[in-house]
Amino acid sequence: MNSIIFLVLQVIQIYVWVIIASAILSWLIAFNVVNTQNRFVYMVADTLRRLTDPVLRPIRQFMPNLGGIDVSPVILILLLIFAQNLIIEYAF
Repeated sequence: MNSIIFLVLQVIQIYVWVIIASAILSWLIAFNVVNTQNRFVYMVADTLRRLTDPVLRPIRQFMPNLGGIDVSPVILILLLIFAQNLIIEYAF
């Protein structure tokens, strides 16, 4: 049972890093540091967007409009850390 719990915790941790990478890449694209005309950059951005948007979309609908600031990744990371701590607390 500990192996399954460890696997779930690692998957959550990897997903947190995917969310962080997606947010950083979106900033780099917004400030024209990287160009989406590059095929590799486009593929990475599209993959990260496809991995994170289904989970971030309900949070974005729930959140009020804060102008150009998107805090949904921060909220999702906090929820994932809460879930990790909850799993650790009840598993061990």
